[in-house]
Amino acid sequence: MNQYAVVTADEAFQSRDGVIKLHGADGFAGMRAAGRLAAEILDELTKHVVPGVSTAEIDDIVREMTLKGGAVPATLGYRGYTHSCCTSINHVICHGIPSDKKLRDGDIVNVDVTPMLDGWHGDTSRMFLVGDVPVKARRLVDVTYECLMLGIEAAKPGNRIGDIGHAIQTHAEGHRYGVVREFCGHGLGRLFHDAPEIVHAGRPGTGPLLKPGMIFTIEPMINIGKPHGKVLEDGWTAVTRDRSLSAQFEHSIGITEDGCEIFTASPKGLHKPPY
Repeated sequence: MNQYAVVTADEAFQSRDGVIKLHGADGFAGMRAAGRLAAEILDELTKHVVPGVSTAEIDDIVREMTLKGGAVPATLGYRGYTHSCCTSINHVICHGIPSDKKLRDGDIVNVDVTPMLDGWHGDTSRMFLVGDVPVKARRLVDVTYECLMLGIEAAKPGNRIGDIGHAIQTHAEGHRYGVVREFCGHGLGRLFHDAPEIVHAGRPGTGPLLKPGMIFTIEPMINIGKPHGKVLEDGWTAVTRDRSLSAQFEHSIGITEDGCEIFTASPKGLHKPPY
């Protein structure tokens, strides 16, 4: 089977089949609208993520804003998941489940949202600093954002997926941080999770060639300690094995003729904390 396939909006409703899809102008327009809504939701959260707020309250805000924006939360009901976002605190790598647990001064938390608007998925996450956060945690958050942007810089036609992972891994390990391998970025569009997989570590010049029309997420998860994680008994929450802090940022992007477009950039310029 040809590794690349150009698909129309209707054809993209097919189930994940391992084919890396190339999207046209309609796909980019759909992703642009969904991505903007996702970014607006995270912009709004900047004033709500404070000591004493529960992650369930954050989830309520995400759900209300998603529905008000004419979309639905893609995570709600996804493989049995019953919430509108993921909230990952401190040593939680990803997929933290919202609950009545209240955020405390000094916490760092990632909020991951995916509104599905007119069939298109806007997938993005940001880190939030809760109150007075220690310097070492702030530095982890800063470096993780830098990893994301270096990965995006490498996402251009003619490069390969391994170039993205190499850029991220080199920067993170240069700060003696661990790069999580158990979870990765992914293709998306009308499907929530699709080919290709974007591993955040790798060798340059390896992996599938990046071509205009490819749409996927880059979402590095970086640990202060070792890179290893495990999933808890709830089947969702992934934590660092050594209980070290973890951080993550995520953007949805599309490869263009001369680089890439970030669909989920903050309209208010609230790209990373402090907000």
